[in-house]
Amino acid sequence: VIYLDLAAKLDQTAEFESGDKWARARSDAVIYGTTGAAGSNVGPAMDFPAPFGRELSREEAYIQELDAKTGASLKLTILNKNGRVWTMVAGGGASVVYSDAIAALGYANELANYGEYSGAPSETQTYEYAKTILDLMTRTQHPDGKVLIIGGGIANFTNVATTFKGIIRALKEYKQALIATNVRVFVRRAGPNWQEGLRAMRELGETLGIEIRVYGPETHVTAIVPLALGKASAGAGFKDSLAKQIPDSTVPSTPGTPSQMDVDPLRSGSSATPSVPVAAPSSSTAADAEVTASAPWYSPFTAHTRSIVYGMQPRAVQGMLDFDFICKRKVPSVACMVYPFGGNHVQKFYWGTQETLLPVFSSLKEAVKRFPDADVVVNFASCRSVYESTKEMLGYPQIRTVAIIAEGVPERHTRKLINLSQKANVTIIGPATVGGIKPGCFKIGNTGGMMDNIASSKLYRPGSVAY
Repeated sequence: VIYLDLAAKLDQTAEFESGDKWARARSDAVIYGTTGAAGSNVGPAMDFPAPFGRELSREEAYIQELDAKTGASLKLTILNKNGRVWTMVAGGGASVVYSDAIAALGYANELANYGEYSGAPSETQTYEYAKTILDLMTRTQHPDGKVLIIGGGIANFTNVATTFKGIIRALKEYKQALIATNVRVFVRRAGPNWQEGLRAMRELGETLGIEIRVYGPETHVTAIVPLALGKASAGAGFKDSLAKQIPDSTVPSTPGTPSQMDVDPLRSGSSATPSVPVAAPSSSTAADAEVTASAPWYSPFTAHTRSIVYGMQPRAVQGMLDFDFICKRKVPSVACMVYPFGGNHVQKFYWGTQETLLPVFSSLKEAVKRFPDADVVVNFASCRSVYESTKEMLGYPQIRTVAIIAEGVPERHTRKLINLSQKANVTIIGPATVGGIKPGCFKIGNTGGMMDNIASSKLYRPGSVAY
């Protein structure tokens, strides 16, 4: 058989694994069948085309470089450098929602950029991202002025106050350019420390010399879009007046206060306190006796579900335990942790106001043996190692669900894991998932954000709606 032509599909996320093979395949020795000097059997590294079929601009390349150097996510694509509507959105999903909202109002031709920042970037990283957008935005004038939408949903773990410090630094630096370009800023954000972040943004609006309208979680995520584009007023649909959008430090937060909630388990006394002290979890917990039957395949999580967290993720584990506590579970949903890069030890966490110890094992084999009731694994392994670790998990009959958090998992690995999971009758959630939540029962990792958001959303009690 003589090949006349060949087309191959390469996955850029697999470059860490296959990059050397691709380089050897492009060497002179392979292409021309020759032998030469040392190193001639290694060709050039694979050069992947730029997204959207065009070369990156200097600013896009700079943000891409920042993104490559951090565990956070920083993305920027310039759609129309002379556009009127600019966005600075937190979260990949939110960036799509805001772009759709702008286009639905007939302003798609004025949408200047698309992108997002997420994954808890630092103040400096957010400052560099914001500065790049503001520099692009203020280079040209627009007869109707320009609009900057700083939006986002409810962050899971990104610190709103920290990221807003970076944005505020950039806004101050471009003060004169923003005034000259007649820029109006509309802000909607929620998540960890949102009160502090939005209060600082509101205070900036009083001194910066441009209009800055600030809204919190009481406002729908895209409600600021028609307001920014002159399609709606700040009357109907906006609960706050401009002067009182963000509460003062002496006033309790508006969403999720005790007066607004049927039950506030985070502040109540004995109602959410377990009747017996919580000891360090062991393989013979009270949950063993309470579980009468395995959960059906279509409902993998119950109030008795026990899990193993793979990876050293104390913040995620503490969030899961806090959720368990306000759901009034009798035992924690996290049985233990697995950290292959250290020895066996115990890690201290909190169950309400009491301390509890969770064992940390160096191997999954030992964890599964010690906790035969744990049938869920939350896998925090990196995109490079998650394939092998998940394959190992699928080899244990007691494991019925695996949640894979890692992003950037090669497609071939994902397809193989799907195939293996089907043969093992195991449910796979992910890859690239933030997790999942079943109100009143079980929470995976950082899903749902901070406890004040979970409490104000009443996710600690079962309902009839699934998402």
